[in-house]
Amino acid sequence: MTASSKTSAMMRRGAEFLGTEHAILCGAMSWVSERNLVSAISNAGGFGVIACGAMTPELLDTEITATKALTDKPFGVNLITMHPMLSDLIAVCAKHQIGHVVLAGGIPPKGSVEAIKEFGGKVLVFAPTLALAKKLLRSGADALVIEGSEAGGHIGPVSTSVLAQEFLPELAADHVVFVAGGIGRGEMIASYLEMGASGVQLGTRFACATESIAHPAFKKAFFRGNARDAVASVQVDPRLPVIPVRALKNKGTEEFTAKQIEVAKRLDDGLVDMGQAQLEIEHFWAGALRRAVIDGDVETGSVMAGQSVGMVTKEEPVADIIAQLLAESEAALTKR
Repeated sequence: MTASSKTSAMMRRGAEFLGTEHAILCGAMSWVSERNLVSAISNAGGFGVIACGAMTPELLDTEITATKALTDKPFGVNLITMHPMLSDLIAVCAKHQIGHVVLAGGIPPKGSVEAIKEFGGKVLVFAPTLALAKKLLRSGADALVIEGSEAGGHIGPVSTSVLAQEFLPELAADHVVFVAGGIGRGEMIASYLEMGASGVQLGTRFACATESIAHPAFKKAFFRGNARDAVASVQVDPRLPVIPVRALKNKGTEEFTAKQIEVAKRLDDGLVDMGQAQLEIEHFWAGALRRAVIDGDVETGSVMAGQSVGMVTKEEPVADIIAQLLAESEAALTKR
């Protein structure tokens, strides 16, 4: 499928940066963004990204090898900055000569950006504020993803439309900026491209693709869900640096609130320190997400989904999703 002309021209910079046909990234979704979905997105002309999440270096090594067996197109790896073995994971990316590494979940620790650049990798970062975005770009990041609170999974507090208005006029002329969060249709892609974005990132829209290994029950929950079902988790204790997570409302959302109260109490009693408390919260999510995605437990598991979930109504191949998004974007740009 060749991209239609206007969309393709406006995505050129992002596509050249990624080495792909279309500047459409797949957001890294733990347990979902693995070899099957990643290779399908890259094979369809987009840019698949392996979600490393809590993987060990050995597991990441296996996943990259398996993905390479399914595609010869570029794909990236998303690493969580608070992972205790971050430098070892970067070494695995170096071994495989991964072209693009996405650093997510906080400010990249000292030396991490340099370590990726050293083996020739390009670094993509997230930034919740314009000041931090400028700082990260100055200190070596090659591209920026701005992700609004409409997204699924871990989110910041500001909506995509506001972030786009703040960041794009300031940064888009000189930097590669991808917009993410709540994008479900091509008309929205067209709007962000017109504002200067180099491309977009979508997660929720790809989570139920035919090639996604997510459990049929997980996919059904998406097909039933609408925007108002995708709620952000509540922070119970201001001391617990809990990054809110957006997921479909269920028993698991309530259990997370209880978990925070329990961890906060152990923090009070001096049984855990702040770092341990934070990791425990992260592990809760990793486990709850696995239960939903892999085991199909959509009652107590975490069904992470963005507010665009209402636009996901059926299982369809990745190539069809990308073709539809491009056609909608092209129709919108042509009308204007």
